[in-house]
Amino acid sequence: MVLDPVDSLGTAMAKVAATMHAPVDMPATLQAITRATVGTLPNVDYVSISLTRDDGQIVTVAPTAPLAAEADAMQYQLGEGPCLEAALDEPVVLSENLARDARWPSYGPTAAKAGLGSQVAFQFLAQHGHVRGALNLYSEQAGALDAETMQIGSLFATQVAITMGWVRHEEDVQAALYTREEIGVAIGILMERYSLTRDGAFNFLVRTSQTGNVKLREVAAGIIDEAGRASGAG
Repeated sequence: MVLDPVDSLGTAMAKVAATMHAPVDMPATLQAITRATVGTLPNVDYVSISLTRDDGQIVTVAPTAPLAAEADAMQYQLGEGPCLEAALDEPVVLSENLARDARWPSYGPTAAKAGLGSQVAFQFLAQHGHVRGALNLYSEQAGALDAETMQIGSLFATQVAITMGWVRHEEDVQAALYTREEIGVAIGILMERYSLTRDGAFNFLVRTSQTGNVKLREVAAGIIDEAGRASGAG
């Protein structure tokens, strides 16, 4: 039986926390996080963590299956893909359909042939901003990564950052979650405005981002600003 993601999230987080004793067994703790992510989110089939190194190289740690490590390696070698963009630049990078995603003409079809349909990567940052990484979630199905997956996945990404000692204070945690919260507010506005479901509103955001070649967080911020101006005018 597959547990509801929200119901199982607390249990998964508790298991992760149990591994975070002193001294921390870093490999075991990171593996616990990636396994918990797969166990909590029914639409996610594989998870990995990409870490940047001081020499500029990116390496994969704690993959839940060989295919996750192979997909990461494809992106490093080809120089394109969600996990690479998240590790180096963007806070959240989503592909609803890898086979048809024009942003990654080499990686997308290759990943699809390997059996991957969709993917999302969540960036986490070193405390001083000179080291970056990404939590990578893969699904065998296109269009399988919904709003709930995005929200819970970002929490696991923050858990990775905490484990690595990269987020040490409450204000840092809030900064790491800011993009997720802003997207959540925009989803709520769209649900009310257009009578959409949560997943429908999330898909509206994603498609607007892809069609206009605008970052997801910028689309969300624009919707929030527009709603604020409309409310003030009224």
